[in-house]
Amino acid sequence: MNYLAVCNYRFPIVEPDYGHTKLRLSEQGLEAIRRIENPIAIVGVIGPYRSGKSFLLNQLLSLSCDKGFGVGHMRDTKTKGVWIWGTPVEMDVDGSKVSVLYLDTEGFESVGKSNVYDDRIFALATVLSSVLIYNLPETVREADISRLSFAVEIAEEFYGRSAGQDVAFEPAKLLWLIQRDFLQGKSVQQMVNEALQRVPNDNGDKYIDEVNQIRDSLAVMGDNSTAFSLPQPHLQRTKLCDMEDKELEPLYVKRREELKQLVASIIKPKIVQGKTLNGRDFVSFLQQILEALNKGEIPSTGSLVEIFNKAILERCLKAYRDKMDGLGLPVTVEKLQQVHEMANDEARVIFDKQHFGKHHAAQSVLKLEDEIKKVYRNFLLANEYQSSKLCEARFSECEDKMDHLQVLKLPSMAKFNAGFTHCNRSFVRECVGPAKESYERRMSKMLAKSRALFIKEYNNKLFNWLVTFSLVMVVVGRFVIKFFLLEIVAWVMFIFLETYTRMFWSAESLYYNPAWHIIVSSWETIVYSPILDLDRWAIPIVIMLAFGVLYWRCFGGRRKRGRGSLLPLYKNSYNKNATRPRSD
Repeated sequence: MNYLAVCNYRFPIVEPDYGHTKLRLSEQGLEAIRRIENPIAIVGVIGPYRSGKSFLLNQLLSLSCDKGFGVGHMRDTKTKGVWIWGTPVEMDVDGSKVSVLYLDTEGFESVGKSNVYDDRIFALATVLSSVLIYNLPETVREADISRLSFAVEIAEEFYGRSAGQDVAFEPAKLLWLIQRDFLQGKSVQQMVNEALQRVPNDNGDKYIDEVNQIRDSLAVMGDNSTAFSLPQPHLQRTKLCDMEDKELEPLYVKRREELKQLVASIIKPKIVQGKTLNGRDFVSFLQQILEALNKGEIPSTGSLVEIFNKAILERCLKAYRDKMDGLGLPVTVEKLQQVHEMANDEARVIFDKQHFGKHHAAQSVLKLEDEIKKVYRNFLLANEYQSSKLCEARFSECEDKMDHLQVLKLPSMAKFNAGFTHCNRSFVRECVGPAKESYERRMSKMLAKSRALFIKEYNNKLFNWLVTFSLVMVVVGRFVIKFFLLEIVAWVMFIFLETYTRMFWSAESLYYNPAWHIIVSSWETIVYSPILDLDRWAIPIVIMLAFGVLYWRCFGGRRKRGRGSLLPLYKNSYNKNATRPRSD
């Protein structure tokens, strides 16, 4: 069906499913609605089947029965589901151009349908409409009031929000249209008001209590509803479609025109979450409503609240995530908990300001809490992972550091202690999060083991280094600098270490002897200090000293003694040989 054909024709937007219990979207003609760019307003008509809803819509649109909505005279209902007229009526509302669409619904209480299906049709019309015309023949029955329970719930959930807050959607203006010739001296508004008065319930009947609650709520919503009477157009109702205006009752024609003016005066564009709907928005809105109304066995206001709060929940979760993402994991468990509580409070503030629904919003609150808990659990897991990763890296660095200190060229307890302290402090400072406690235990064990191993090897290495050092000093004193006193001291040191300590001290008693402590202190002073680390500079220093001694032996001595041998065995031997006479 092309666009022009649809625009001059009625078409379904919602159809019953096979079982006639739920609703499904009808794509036929929806493209025509999507093309509407102006704000949209909906005039919907609901009521019992065979009550003249389709004829009323044709009258409001000034259409004949053969051109407008189909009108049936049989016992089965002519309209199935929800139908709409393809040509919008352009109106000026508060200075803005609004496209008004007229909506016809399947009458309730017809044969072969469930009450749940009627409730879904009623609920859909209530939510979609800007003006909801409740078309009732003769009078307002108790069952007619009972059917407004969903409309009342919708109004209670979404109506009367604080100034400055978006509305999920403006509840439809309820227009009670009573088709009756004689009102017995009462106005139609008085008749409706009397029908909405509480009924005594001395026996505690549950149904009467429920209807009385609806009456109370409708009375509170008085500003959102009005009543209007419309006399019968003609006694021969089956021939109405064949009659022109001049054949209809003059009072009916007059009241019909007044009804058109009344509808035009109360109509407003459809507003959803603070935004007027164009055609494309309306179709999307319709899809959301169908999804909510078909959810569960019966349509509920709670499902609608959940649909409208869905986007708000997403904004709240985004605000929560943004706050948590600013942490920079890993952090301590206490810090994570603190930021979680702050982010959770901020999300709740956003929800409380923007959520829809009064009574049924509790379900959305529970869903928000569940979603936040899920996100928080993910942050807990991520924090544990990042904490383990960081602490493992710091632990490995300290482990490598301790291994390096075990193999020092020149063993130094001071250097080991400095490295030990630096490693422990850096680990305590940088390892954060839930993994810190377990890694601290591992760190303590590793450091204690490294210290014990170092101390065990330290004394042995130091003893061997001292023996080597004494031998080196013997060679240096005898052959390099020829300093006899140095050579004697070095020999005494060597003999002491290799004989006396082995003969009179055990290994354990040696290392705990005060003399050994003096030796250790002297060694530590020479080998390591904050200014000079001899382990790192030992080789360069030895090389420099060797070159210095070699230079002094080769050039410094020659300037004092003149020409001489490089390594003389005896002092002044060259000069003595020079004074001997030649034998030849």
